[in-house]
Amino acid sequence: MGLVVKKPGVITTIQDVGRFGYQGSGFSTNGVMDHRAFAIANLLVENDPGAPVLEFALAGPTVRFTTNTCFAITGGDFAPTLDGEPVPMYAAVMVRRGSILRFKASRTGCYGYLAIAGNSVRVPEVMGSRSTNLKCEFGGWKGRTLIVGDYLPFSTKSVDFLPNLGSHRIDGDNEFYGFDRDEITVRVVPGPQQDMFTDKGLATFYGQAYTTTTKCDRMGYRLDGPEIETKHGSDIISDGVAFGAVQVPSHGRPIIMLADRQTTGGYAKIGTIASVDIPKLVQRPPGGKIRFESIGVQEAQALLREEAHLFEMLALKVRRPSADGISPRRTARRLTPILEEQARKSQADMLWIDRADRSQRVGNRNALGTVPPKKQPPDATDTTERATT
Repeated sequence: MGLVVKKPGVITTIQDVGRFGYQGSGFSTNGVMDHRAFAIANLLVENDPGAPVLEFALAGPTVRFTTNTCFAITGGDFAPTLDGEPVPMYAAVMVRRGSILRFKASRTGCYGYLAIAGNSVRVPEVMGSRSTNLKCEFGGWKGRTLIVGDYLPFSTKSVDFLPNLGSHRIDGDNEFYGFDRDEITVRVVPGPQQDMFTDKGLATFYGQAYTTTTKCDRMGYRLDGPEIETKHGSDIISDGVAFGAVQVPSHGRPIIMLADRQTTGGYAKIGTIASVDIPKLVQRPPGGKIRFESIGVQEAQALLREEAHLFEMLALKVRRPSADGISPRRTARRLTPILEEQARKSQADMLWIDRADRSQRVGNRNALGTVPPKKQPPDATDTTERATT
């Protein structure tokens, strides 16, 4: 039981938190571009925090479900529909076997995420992760993007009910992403080669707006804007490249390294984007304006702790009791032993609920002044008449 890909979208892959511990061997971390949308999607369907999701960019896929399950969509707005009807984002949605989920081109943002209850699709773990490494062609689904006809089995065969489904929704995250704003600000931790830039170059980087270009993908974002001045060029002996590192090549315009980045680089890095602000950056479409703000390491760590606390609060929120939070089957299973125990204690041969139904049919024998008439066989009258005759 799983889903069938009817249309793959522009670039749809399976990603999780990433593959760590292998950069020293030349393998990039991969993983989701927008960790915030990824975490919230899994929270909404009560998956494990590291469960894989479907990540799609620019235009989403069309998939058909072959079993009952529950899903959640987060990230950019790709105008999702289920069997032709609009689907709410940032909410858990029950789906029946045979239903078709469609995504269109993005109306806001660049990346969307589809999380499926029961810990998502079943794919093998490679080097500690289920993320897709497109360059090395391993991980995810056969090491590639999804194509027409792919069948992705689910980790859980069927999900017919999610407790407290009505609480598994939030109001969206537009305030954080700033989809309706022409310009956003992302925070940067200076270094490690900040001393290679002149004061004028630093003032330019932190004081001027830069524009996202069409030269952007999972490896990195090239920005256009004023040139950042260096003291004696920006070439260095290659060293490690972190997620969000801001490299400045010889042309003086920044390149921000992302999930599928190379493990080392030979350009000076003026700073590193704070982890909490990377989702805002990757969701900016080409032509979006970005400004940079300098912060310290301690402040960046405090922001990360605040984000972790936010996720903890969301996990509690989506599990709060709601009107539709009780499964009829589960309720029946819980009530049956209680009623059977009650019947045993009263030494009755039937449950009280069955007894109530029977009393309505034959009358209440315990009611004062009433004696239910004794029923005679259907042919009793005929037999009496024949005997008299």
